[in-house]
Amino acid sequence: MRKGRGSKMDFPQQFISASQEYADYGHPVPAPYIRKKFTLLAEPQSAELLITGLGFYRVFLNGTELTKSILAPYISNPDDIIYYDRYDALPYLAKGENCIGVILGNGMQNAYGGFVWDFDKARWRSAPMTTLRMDMELAGGGRVSIESDTSFLTHPSPLLEEELRSGECYDARLRIDDWCSPSSPEDGWRPVVKVTPPRGSMRLCKASPIRIYEKRRAVSILPYEEGYLYDFGIDAAGVCELKISGRRGQKVQISYAEWYHDGVLEKKNLMFPEYPSPHTANVQNSCYVCRGDKEESYMPFFTYYGFRYAYVTGIEKEQAVPELLVFHVCGGDFRENGNFSCSDEIANELQIMTRRASISNFFWFPTDCPHREKNGWTGDAALSAEHMLMNLTVEDSLREWLHSIEEAQSPAGEFPGIVPTGGWGVGTGPAWDQIIAEIPFCLLKLRGDLDTAKEAAPFLFRYLFFLSGIRNERGLVDTGLGDWCETGKSGGGQKAPIEVTDTAVCVHLLEEAKILFRRLHREPEYRYAAALRHELKKAFRKYLIDFNTMTVAGSCQTSQAMAIHYGLFQKAERPLAFSRLLEMIHQNGDHMNAGALGLRILFHVLSDYGQADLAFHMITRKDYPSYGNWIARGATSLWEDFLPPEAEVHSQNHHFFGDISSWFIQAVAGIRPNPYLEDADYIVVAPHFIQTLTYAEAFYKAPSGSITVRWERTDGITDNAPGKKITLTIQTTGSLIGTICLPGGWEFADGFCEKQLHPGIYTCKCKACCPALQTRKY
Repeated sequence: MRKGRGSKMDFPQQFISASQEYADYGHPVPAPYIRKKFTLLAEPQSAELLITGLGFYRVFLNGTELTKSILAPYISNPDDIIYYDRYDALPYLAKGENCIGVILGNGMQNAYGGFVWDFDKARWRSAPMTTLRMDMELAGGGRVSIESDTSFLTHPSPLLEEELRSGECYDARLRIDDWCSPSSPEDGWRPVVKVTPPRGSMRLCKASPIRIYEKRRAVSILPYEEGYLYDFGIDAAGVCELKISGRRGQKVQISYAEWYHDGVLEKKNLMFPEYPSPHTANVQNSCYVCRGDKEESYMPFFTYYGFRYAYVTGIEKEQAVPELLVFHVCGGDFRENGNFSCSDEIANELQIMTRRASISNFFWFPTDCPHREKNGWTGDAALSAEHMLMNLTVEDSLREWLHSIEEAQSPAGEFPGIVPTGGWGVGTGPAWDQIIAEIPFCLLKLRGDLDTAKEAAPFLFRYLFFLSGIRNERGLVDTGLGDWCETGKSGGGQKAPIEVTDTAVCVHLLEEAKILFRRLHREPEYRYAAALRHELKKAFRKYLIDFNTMTVAGSCQTSQAMAIHYGLFQKAERPLAFSRLLEMIHQNGDHMNAGALGLRILFHVLSDYGQADLAFHMITRKDYPSYGNWIARGATSLWEDFLPPEAEVHSQNHHFFGDISSWFIQAVAGIRPNPYLEDADYIVVAPHFIQTLTYAEAFYKAPSGSITVRWERTDGITDNAPGKKITLTIQTTGSLIGTICLPGGWEFADGFCEKQLHPGIYTCKCKACCPALQTRKY
């Protein structure tokens, strides 16, 4: 163990465990109670508790729980970082007898349910362990410290099985009442054992904890097979609280899923049948054995679930009531940082779905999905960092996760595709590795935070050396996953060649690296990034663009849009290159046809070149393929892919297609923060007056103030023709500065089309023969 970078805290380091025996499928080991009684001879005046649990912990003082949230303290590779929490313990202590108690969960320390990603083979795998120290000052000046050692006692808890991905099984008959009370007897308790911890650095967790956003009851309860199906109406993440008056020994089992069709509840989209393991079905379950003496309640703490439906067996008909289960919808404890609404209900629902997917997939860090994986896929987060920061205060959690990403970098400079990992996931390519630039860049742009970039700079520079060394004989990059989940496909097999997407992403991340290094006054690194970017751009233009037709290799929406957006065409070439992109879209019936990399930038390219109406139509249309088609098919969160209706679905709760929310805020409502990368409090208001909308509204919080923008047609829409007058209302707080820029063909009442940013109500009118109104109507 070592202290984290810059850490001066005196962390406790003497780890203890109930035993060295750890659980596995077919070999359950109960979660342990651990406790210690102690006496204070005077009234405590202050008390600070430092604690960690590998993987998870719950901590109690004199029977009262202090734990910050479920899944505490964090999820990390403990050979990289061991996370601690700090508590003010004073309110829970008293003069005389006291008792501190801990319950430990497997978490990442024994994540055997993650066998698909080799977590069952992790070098650090062991029984859960803890270390703690409580420092107290007493009246009269005395000091007392309680630190974990072999004087602590342990006893099996009623939590017979618990695993992050599989779930929990709790037998209430085995519960010890008042187990953390100073008066509780110690018969049957035995000393803990001292254990050797993993090798990670010690760090205080600064990520936002997990909180409950909503408590939902089922919208319907149906008899189903041998039990009852509870439908909670939305696909989200969290845990269910069970409340039941049952007979002693009654076993209630709950299976959580998100896909119900044709009268069948499916879980196969949450499994991995291609892996030869008998345990692929052991995902998202819980069970509770009743004690039988009164109404009982139970809620999992060391796991969480992604679901809409809960299938309950083991209950009687009269017990199948709405009060039986309450869905505690959970996610990171974030405040709202921005939002969007308009006159189109599909767009509004997509904004809600993006928010739901973001929160459902943010338990400590951005995850791939809240059910089958729960992995921190770096490429997904790179695609979502901007829209998450535009909507939510995720910055502390992104910064914290970045520490784990940096620690996961290989000596050669490469990053794994998932973080944390025990070594699985190497070789996913630059679109995933770009996370090392994307998080610092987005935090600089949107929060004015340069400190994160300063810390990340050495890791980013090492990655650039790695990047330079993996170029092929043509000077291009062609490794990894590429334009994942292209329309109509699941996973790979995309039209855009890997050389195109990899090299374009490299050019993009090198541009971000240049900006970061220049702002940090790291001139040698800046020059290296600039030179490497120039070489890659030169090779891209030499081998991957047909200048006779201005078409990029692959001749598809992703290739064309990425080359335009990332500056691989010269200024004079861009109009023809964009015309070629429009031709591709029109040939596809004005439908999108791109994967995660292409859809991240496609709509921005369209609006940047005057085709915001087309972009909005492509997003909100109801036929396949589109985002609107998801809603037509019953989606309540963003899905993993755009597969046709007859295909089997995959995850129905994913965030990496969520940049439409950022596009709604920035392009439709027109709030564009820090476009020149000079001041995070500088806002350009540049809306697009979508012809099918009567109004659009958004707000956004910059570091020094907030802004709300609303535009509304004063003469409405008649005979499918938009009105020619707009009322633009802008409200600001704090010290924001910026400009207001109207779209082409529009002007203020005084004839100007640009003004300094000031709050107020502005009248905008469409010029005669407005070019914007001559475009194709959708």
